[in-house]
Amino acid sequence: MRIKDNINLICSDIPKSVVLVAVSKTKPNELIMEAYNSGHRVFGENKIQEMVKKWESLPKDIEWHMIGHVQRNKVRYMAPFVSLIHGVDSLRVLIEINKQAKNNNRIIDCLLQVHISKEETKHGFNVVELDLAFNESKTLENISIKGLMGMATFTKNHSLINSEFKVLKSKFDIYKSKNDEFNILSMGMSGDYKNAINNGSTMIRIGSKLFGERN
Repeated sequence: MRIKDNINLICSDIPKSVVLVAVSKTKPNELIMEAYNSGHRVFGENKIQEMVKKWESLPKDIEWHMIGHVQRNKVRYMAPFVSLIHGVDSLRVLIEINKQAKNNNRIIDCLLQVHISKEETKHGFNVVELDLAFNESKTLENISIKGLMGMATFTKNHSLINSEFKVLKSKFDIYKSKNDEFNILSMGMSGDYKNAINNGSTMIRIGSKLFGERN
């Protein structure tokens, strides 16, 4: 199937309120343009250098999302253009984003990444750290916390995936009640996005189901 058909298939299968982030990491510009020419505008990358190169050469109305682990020393490269940073997982990163946003006279939208998975290799705040980050964010004038992001355990155990998504949704609801700008719950990828949507996700990150398996 063509990328356009894949996008249409997924969009027809999800609520209109759910935003589809096309995960274009490792994919060449030709494939991104195929998705772009079908009308899609929201793309996600997990490496800042790769995202910068694509931003420089692709249409400027693309909305670039940083969905991977954020290295603090590279924030400055994406600060001029990034639309949403999903993987904010430490106070130091949060403060650096605010600093670079200020340098670029911007307010950068961010999500706080929560560790919900059984896998220790995945990043994210624990419950105590999340409270500290949320409170600290109120003092940072050049970032806007729009919601939470999380990744479930990579498993075929749907009850485990659902339980992890439920934890994230409950946290999201708590913070949403304290912050009117909280409206994004980024959870769900190619293998579990239906579970995520059933548990309240408002944004899904899909790569292989759109572009094929990663190189």
